[in-house]
Amino acid sequence: MPSGCRNLPATAAAKAVVTAAYQARFPYLTRIETLPGTFYYGVCDGTEYALTQFTPTPGASEQERVAMQDEGSARKFFERTGGAGWRYVSSDTFPATPGCVGAIPTAIAKAWGNCR
Repeated sequence: MPSGCRNLPATAAAKAVVTAAYQARFPYLTRIETLPGTFYYGVCDGTEYALTQFTPTPGASEQERVAMQDEGSARKFFERTGGAGWRYVSSDTFPATPGCVGAIPTAIAKAWGNCR
């Protein structure tokens, strides 16, 4: 594993704060959750990183379902440094990048097994 980087448990709390960060950027997405099996979470030299895809929850509006089949289906990359809140960094390309999203630092991608 890369020096200074490690994978962290994908807890419900970690998923919730990352989802909230995405919803803050796209406030019309109120009924979404992380897609099972797609959440990566880790830390490198004091910066936390997360990667996930989202899916609509029961009761999602038509607007939310359409958004999730378009942009929402791509993997999303987030980071948090120090005491700051989580920040949405970027989405994967279409078609999906093999391995990790291009914006992810190489060291955390290695800690995540290249996001596979």
